[in-house]
Amino acid sequence: MSKSPKRYTITAALPYTNGPIHIGHLAGVYVPADIYSRYLRLKGRDVAFVCGSDEHGVAIPMKAKKEGISPRELIDKYHGIIAKSFEDFGISFDNYSRTSAEVHHETASDFFKALYKEGDFIEETTEQLYDEQAGQFLADRFVTGTCPKCGNEEAYGDQCEKCGSSLNATDLINPKSTLSGAIPSLKETKHWFLPLDRYEPFLREWILESHKHDWKPNVYGQCKSWIDEGLKPRAVTRDLDWGIPVPVEGADGKVLYVWFDAPIGYISATKEWAAREGKNWETYWKDEDTKLVHFIGKDNIVFHCIIFPAMLKAHGSFILPDNVPANEFLNLEGQKLSTSKNWAVWLHEYLEEFPDMQDVLRYTLTVNAPETKDNDFTWKDFQARNNNELVAIFGNFINRVLVLSQKYYNGVVPAPTSLTETDKEVLATLDSFPETLTDSLERYRFREACQELMNMARSGNKYLADEAPWTVIKEDEERVKTIMYVALQVAAGLAVLSEPFLPFTATALRRMLNFEDRDAENNLWISTNSIQELLPPGHQLGSPELLFRKIEDKEIQQQIDKLEATRKQNENKETAVTPQKDTIQFEDFSQLDLRVGTILEAEKMPKTKKLLVLKVDTGLDVRTIVSGIAESFDPGDIIGKQVTVLVNLAPRKLRGVESQGMILMTENSEGKLVFVSPAEAGVGNGTTIN
Repeated sequence: MSKSPKRYTITAALPYTNGPIHIGHLAGVYVPADIYSRYLRLKGRDVAFVCGSDEHGVAIPMKAKKEGISPRELIDKYHGIIAKSFEDFGISFDNYSRTSAEVHHETASDFFKALYKEGDFIEETTEQLYDEQAGQFLADRFVTGTCPKCGNEEAYGDQCEKCGSSLNATDLINPKSTLSGAIPSLKETKHWFLPLDRYEPFLREWILESHKHDWKPNVYGQCKSWIDEGLKPRAVTRDLDWGIPVPVEGADGKVLYVWFDAPIGYISATKEWAAREGKNWETYWKDEDTKLVHFIGKDNIVFHCIIFPAMLKAHGSFILPDNVPANEFLNLEGQKLSTSKNWAVWLHEYLEEFPDMQDVLRYTLTVNAPETKDNDFTWKDFQARNNNELVAIFGNFINRVLVLSQKYYNGVVPAPTSLTETDKEVLATLDSFPETLTDSLERYRFREACQELMNMARSGNKYLADEAPWTVIKEDEERVKTIMYVALQVAAGLAVLSEPFLPFTATALRRMLNFEDRDAENNLWISTNSIQELLPPGHQLGSPELLFRKIEDKEIQQQIDKLEATRKQNENKETAVTPQKDTIQFEDFSQLDLRVGTILEAEKMPKTKKLLVLKVDTGLDVRTIVSGIAESFDPGDIIGKQVTVLVNLAPRKLRGVESQGMILMTENSEGKLVFVSPAEAGVGNGTTIN
């Protein structure tokens, strides 16, 4: 979008209501989105900043079953926790909605019907994974297995969280049901697909040409990889009893796929907000003078840059996203954040344990944001950022300025006399900061902008320390008036420019400077006019307060100990003996045809980390078997190895190679992968194992 937009629609990824918000979510999505939205409002822009709870998809009934409650009870529970956490943390959504709302069900259903009416879907009967024991199809996260792209053995049926690849459940190697632990079978079912291949020329032009230089490299690169591999039709419906029913005949027992339904939640949230505020929602989604920006994590890039734009293009009346500044992942104390392992810093717990310290976490997550690569959050760094920067630089400067102003002038801004070159330089630098920050924020470089804000505080601190008014006052009282006037202008500049980054701090500072009631004059982020005199001579200041407090070692140690307890608990779980599976009948076991075989050939499958392509003599024949053991064994070391083979497993194509069986493996006490081999050496190939 070349011309200046009339309005902005800002979206933040809808959080799943199967758990609370943690710092990874904040650093990746919600803090940068909030900074950007607050900045735009300070510039006087028309902004709709929307989000909401994602309450559909497989994760919801899975978690509900685990907690022993209904899906409705689960979403109500976590929607409440999430919404309150965002509010207490100061995320300034114009509307935080939920996908269980009637307006969303209507909007998503109407969107589907519009595409259906125009023939934009393909209706196909395909084979899907089915759990015979549970009596249902295994959509998305009801199935786990090995990722065919990176070899991660804990990939889900919709996505590998390790490499970020978007998957179909049938792509997984060695899939198993999360419901029963059973190996699923394939069963026919009818679904509707969005033919992404139809939109490949459009996406190639729109992304690879139009956004080659303005989208972040990680976003552009992932999109290019997907497009270059060739786009395929993507299912927009699922066999589930939880979600929005597919609004056409012949779709009983089927719901809209959550990644068709969820992004439409941005539209329905805007509708809800517009109705409440007396606005026209369509101008925020259909007017070309509106700039649409999606804030997401890198695991959602494909859905927001390829699938959702294809949906919008198919519909024909919606604008497309101008930018999708996705961040990478945030780790915690050197380990990947994991909700299932409780390896996280939960927002609602942080707010209880560090009350009134929202801005400390916002600042730490912003200056250490995973904008170009995965970054690490540590409690020691959190403490250092607070004590050494917020307290020692920002807070120290403000406290000294206000205390000295009260001491020398009873809190009244003094009139300056003659300005030295140093004074002029400080004021000129102050004047340049709005433009400096604007330049960073317009390029979605929030980390850089936050560092520049702290540089502004540093310059004020240095000016005060160098000019030393507490010493000069003894010899030249007139000079001190100028020093304090200049320092107070820096303090006022910080009060205005820190608002997007440190909103609670900015509010407190404005109160101390006593210009809360001058919003129209001072709240706009002005980069062309001077901000050198936000506090005119004679202005009465408020009372000084401490902006930040020091965080003690014992507080940090408590958090480290808490994580250490979680680490040990996870280790104990991992080393515990796996519980016995459900009882089966002899007839079930007798269907397994296990045979002794010998590996004749072995080679790595190209472009994979874990897969080996094996030729195995089963006694019945020599067959090809693909096995995910490449990281544990060199191909040359296993040739001639006797192994146990499940020979009557249905053939399955893996990366274009048909695998005709399964090699039985296990882990020894040291966690190393080993073959389940015949107990006696020299047992002939083809010998059955009973």
